[in-house]
Amino acid sequence: MNWKQILSERRKGEYGKPGAGKKSDLRSEFEKDYHRIIGSASFRRMQDKTQVFPLDKSDFIRTRLTHSLEVSSLAKSLGQNVAESIIQKELDTDFNLQTKAEICDILQCAGLIHDIGNPPFGHFGEEAIRDWFQKNLPSLEFQGEKLTKVLDTRMQEDFYHFEGNAQALRLVSKLHFLVNENGMNLTYALLSTIIKYPVPSTDINKKSGDIKEKKMGYFYAEQELYEQIGNSCGCTGNRHPLTYLLEAADDIAYRTADIEDAFKKGCISYDMLVKELHQQLDPVYPEGDNYPAGVLERQYQKALERKDKEPKLYAVQNWMVRMQSYLIYSAGDGFIDNYKEIMEGTYKHDIFYGTAAEAFVKTLGDIAYRYAFTSVPILKLEVAAHRIITYLLDTFVPAFLNYDTENSLGMMEQKMVDLISHNYKQIYHYYSKDRTEQEKLYLRLLLVTDYVSGMTDSFAKNMYQELNGII
Repeated sequence: MNWKQILSERRKGEYGKPGAGKKSDLRSEFEKDYHRIIGSASFRRMQDKTQVFPLDKSDFIRTRLTHSLEVSSLAKSLGQNVAESIIQKELDTDFNLQTKAEICDILQCAGLIHDIGNPPFGHFGEEAIRDWFQKNLPSLEFQGEKLTKVLDTRMQEDFYHFEGNAQALRLVSKLHFLVNENGMNLTYALLSTIIKYPVPSTDINKKSGDIKEKKMGYFYAEQELYEQIGNSCGCTGNRHPLTYLLEAADDIAYRTADIEDAFKKGCISYDMLVKELHQQLDPVYPEGDNYPAGVLERQYQKALERKDKEPKLYAVQNWMVRMQSYLIYSAGDGFIDNYKEIMEGTYKHDIFYGTAAEAFVKTLGDIAYRYAFTSVPILKLEVAAHRIITYLLDTFVPAFLNYDTENSLGMMEQKMVDLISHNYKQIYHYYSKDRTEQEKLYLRLLLVTDYVSGMTDSFAKNMYQELNGII
């Protein structure tokens, strides 16, 4: 892979004549991407989507929107650091200051949309959708035949392995109506960057040791688009190099933020955090050189010296800032150290792998899981979220099995069809034109997951209550 090709400015759709408006619009193609994202309703909806704590009323706790803004900022910083290292170390003769500016713009945009396809209620929303299809798809029938007999294996696997990353590509390339059915019509370089897993649902292999095969990266419905992106950027079947930086920025943002949010919610105390850092990291770092624990303890002592009213809160929040800087530095080293393999498409790990920060990143995830994700408040909210999503799919999927067919819809089925916004049905009709009956059925199921995934937490909750007569 080479930078000139992988930073492809091509788009699926072109508006107007080639070169039109160039004299009056001095923005680069990637700057145009940024403005399209910022101005979209899909981006704004993330302000009411969960990061960790569903339906939380606190202004402090992060939403998908605030998380995405943080990832965008961190990704741009990572891009700046890595680009400067590539230039100074002369790792690539074709890499220049313009290349640096372009990758920073792309990463800034990628951070904004990397989670835009996630359904309501955080990652648990994805699990609830997968769980529903695994339990229900085998028993559903269409025209007297089991759906498992009508749909091919890959179509079924798309729903069994439903993934917010794949939904993000679908949303920005089709579902968001900007001018036509090409969605936001973003550049191929940006679209390639957000495809974290460049494999279809049938090629998932979590045991392979190759990070790109952990999950699915695109639906069958986007196969043609994926091929166009890969051909344009020259990275078909491989991760785009900037994907590693986007993933690292996401890891830094959520792993540090999850701890801060959990502390603010009372899920973990300062003393517990210090104890965990020592227990898990003292054996990893040289004796007396546990950097993360040492920084946290020094921040607490500093707060005491300042006579801060909340020294433990001061310590945790300032510790987070310093740990983010530490992780940015480590991720940059990981990218540069593996630059050749990344550009060849042969690197199989995340860029924290083998760095000094690798154990710390895993520790942050472990602490968040045990103290926040398995806490009683989260478990209660997840049970409620599962019930909401299950009900919505129970209600909408059967209604759409016979939609757009010769079979008549029942009274309630028609009402459920009418509830779904015109935009989703319009997109379905556009992309189902001249398709086989099998493909149309698959696209109708996607229509429902598109609708449910596009809901905010509050909208999903309100829809559930209204349809159940709960006032």
